[in-house]
Amino acid sequence: MSILVIAEHDQSELAPATLNTVTAAGQVGGDVHVLVAGQDCAGVADAAAKIAGVGKVWVCDCATQAHEITENTAALVQSIVTGDGKGDGKGKGDGYSHVMAPASTFGKALIPYVAALCDVQAISDISEVVDADTFVRPIYAGNALAKVRSADALKMLTIRTTAFELADGARADGESAAEIARIDDAGATDWVQFIEQSLSPSERPELTSARVVVSGGRGMQSGENFPLLEKLADQLGGAVGASRAAVDAGFVPNDYQVGQTGKVVAPDLYLAVGISGAIQHLAGMKDSKVIVAINNDEEAPIFQVSDYGWNEDLFVAVPALQAELEK
Repeated sequence: MSILVIAEHDQSELAPATLNTVTAAGQVGGDVHVLVAGQDCAGVADAAAKIAGVGKVWVCDCATQAHEITENTAALVQSIVTGDGKGDGKGKGDGYSHVMAPASTFGKALIPYVAALCDVQAISDISEVVDADTFVRPIYAGNALAKVRSADALKMLTIRTTAFELADGARADGESAAEIARIDDAGATDWVQFIEQSLSPSERPELTSARVVVSGGRGMQSGENFPLLEKLADQLGGAVGASRAAVDAGFVPNDYQVGQTGKVVAPDLYLAVGISGAIQHLAGMKDSKVIVAINNDEEAPIFQVSDYGWNEDLFVAVPALQAELEK
């Protein structure tokens, strides 16, 4: 039995979410292989080969995989798990029983697509591995956990990365790196092409990997007030997030959104400012190590999950907190 982990990366560095996914794969049991698909991604493949517990790394280094186009990557993954891969001719001979990817934007787009191509069911957002066929996943916005068992010979899974520790990114002294094998691309999809990519440059850490997250909600009143939180985040060395209400109101872009329909985070410190605490938002941050809430409504649900609560107007509390931090 072998598990194939699809690596998430930016062509130069491996995303930490891949390390969480490798940990989940290790709990299933069997050989753990990693697929690195991209362009000029040899450095990423080398890094993947050094992850503790990884036995083999497939690398597809070609122009058609440069921009993580779901349709192209899905065709490549299908070719590997169904035995059509060209690499070393093994394909299905590697005996893949599971395919895993982080439950990020990347994985949520890729895994269901591959599952449809392979005519199997995708199981999303796994938070616990019970055995090779049985998994636990949150339902009802995280208010309940479902234990699900799959009878499919090939299991397609996305992994809630906050539920698993990071795999060791460096081998033990004296342990050689995993084998790296090149595999040919399955061919570009001719009806999808990359046009452009618009990125928001920021010196702050990425939201899902930040140790500190400062999030604002509807209580911020407008986008013009979010620089208040940005300054606080910079003081704490953290990232800025937002509730869906703030995003829907146009205060900040949707890549700030934390919650059931946004990003799932579990930082060491989560500071919720002007956020009431709807269950959809709690589903995306309740695994944070320490939760601090600032809200002028003492009945706000956020106080029920927070470790520390400050019942105060945020426009009074945040400047006071910034002043203390400056000291």
